[in-house]
Amino acid sequence: MANVALARVYQQSFESHPYTTLAFTNGALNALGDVVAQFTQRVEDRPEEHRRQWNYDVPRTLRFFAFGFGMGPLIGRWNFFLERHFPLRSVGGSNPGKVSLRALARRVGADQLFMAPIGLALFIGSMGAMEGRDPKHIGERYKDLYKPALIANWQVWPLAQLINFRYMPLPYRVPFQSTCGVFWTLYLSLLNAKEDEIQDRKEAMERMVK
Repeated sequence: MANVALARVYQQSFESHPYTTLAFTNGALNALGDVVAQFTQRVEDRPEEHRRQWNYDVPRTLRFFAFGFGMGPLIGRWNFFLERHFPLRSVGGSNPGKVSLRALARRVGADQLFMAPIGLALFIGSMGAMEGRDPKHIGERYKDLYKPALIANWQVWPLAQLINFRYMPLPYRVPFQSTCGVFWTLYLSLLNAKEDEIQDRKEAMERMVK
């Protein structure tokens, strides 16, 4: 019953304020991914002294919320675009109204070849900017992170998006993607944190040399 009531509230919110609803939903689920990532990092830190020094990084979670908040409406607009320009159901022909697997493959392909690289580029750039990194360090992040993260994306997301586009109604596609994205955000958060540590060590070494 609670799930049905929550779905009804979400549906009403989406119908009256679609982009605001998508922004908060995506932001909250993105933040959840970072929460999971931070506690995962704490568990994985083996030395006891490391665990005793561990403090939860609230600004980091807020950065992930801000990124998800901004991306929610963008992904929503993208889904509207795909719905209009990459329809799944044929109007005429021998099987009118039936979902075409070829059309579904084209929609997933368009999503992965166009939106996935853009979204990943926005993530790396915006995280670097919100952390106060200069253009040089942000450029190093692109060099170190972009290619492996994009390859990992293409190994995971095509199947998730195939299920999303095929079975989820339009209002629920961004929440479904964001729910799957909790685990993707976990991966990106850990990847981003490791890069932070590398860049912080480099900066410390440069200060010592100077």
